[in-house]
Amino acid sequence: MELTRENIKKVALLVGGAILLYWALNNFKQVQSLLTWGCALVAPFILGLCIAFVVNVPMQAVERLFCRLAKRPKAGKVLRAVSLVVTILLMLVAIAVVMLLVVPEISNTVATVREAFPQFWQQVQAWSGELMERFPEAVTYFGNIKLDWDSIVQSVISFLQSGFGNVVGSTVTIIGSVFSGVTTMVLSLIFSIYVLLQKETLARQCKRALYAFLKEKRADRFLEICTLTSRTFSKFITGQCVEAVILGLMFFICMSIFRFPYALMVAVLISATALIPVFGAFIGFIVGALLILVVSPMQALWFAVMFLVLQQIEGNLIYPKVVGSSIGLPGIWVLAAVTVGGSAFGVVGMLVMVPVFSVLYTLFKQEASRRLAEKKTPISKLR
Repeated sequence: MELTRENIKKVALLVGGAILLYWALNNFKQVQSLLTWGCALVAPFILGLCIAFVVNVPMQAVERLFCRLAKRPKAGKVLRAVSLVVTILLMLVAIAVVMLLVVPEISNTVATVREAFPQFWQQVQAWSGELMERFPEAVTYFGNIKLDWDSIVQSVISFLQSGFGNVVGSTVTIIGSVFSGVTTMVLSLIFSIYVLLQKETLARQCKRALYAFLKEKRADRFLEICTLTSRTFSKFITGQCVEAVILGLMFFICMSIFRFPYALMVAVLISATALIPVFGAFIGFIVGALLILVVSPMQALWFAVMFLVLQQIEGNLIYPKVVGSSIGLPGIWVLAAVTVGGSAFGVVGMLVMVPVFSVLYTLFKQEASRRLAEKKTPISKLR
């Protein structure tokens, strides 16, 4: 290898990286604390960027509408600020409508269950008495089981005594976490508002930095990936919202036709939880089924049947057309993305992993097509 300036730079980077890796492995705790501090420091800005990206999707539609009404090609500072305020108000109204429709009904159902519980407990006692009369062997078996109640009581007392200090410490920790979370959220919201108001300026500054410190080819490729990612996430958010509204309307119409109780509330709940890909609607189904179960167990059973039918229609016809085709990701990979994202990062992972998989899938297809073109592989071998 010739000792050119470029090769010396590569060797220096390799040696420096090896030394840094060796030091990090020998000082793992310090590195871990440093990474934790760094993540906490940049968390408000990352969260702010995520909020700005999500809000920007409906904000663009509002901004285009205002531009048409004002007969302007681009939005100025005032029009941009008005669009942002209107978008935030619309999102807050949507959240408030969901909360006003769902929370009171759940509270009323809890009150109904509490009032009906004594009668339910009497039915359980009568049912258990009938079982004891039918199966006296079980009564004899369970009657022979001896429990050391003194030991159980002593264990409970010890747990409560030791747990009091833990409760106090946990309370202090929770208060600190809530305060930290509120501070992070406030900073994130302020940062997201700044990003949305100055997004063109920030985009130009990022491009200048990229072309200043990277080679032009790499900067072009990086911007292509950013454009692809932005387009994919925007289509995913739009498609997911459209799909959730369609599913909610389907449930409202069917529940109204068959006279199920809580039709509007359950439809809104399923529509809201359906924003989580694939598995989200099941959360709304469980809550809805429990609410209907209080009114009529038979209707709850038929509601479960109706849910399975509508879920099959939604999963096989609506979701692939509305969401899957919009982001260019086959259904099998949508399911894989939701499973991996949910296992690794919970609900947030379910939401994020589908467009991430779509971006990776598109990049992989592009790279595979490029390599096949370079190798001049016959099309007959690819079928």
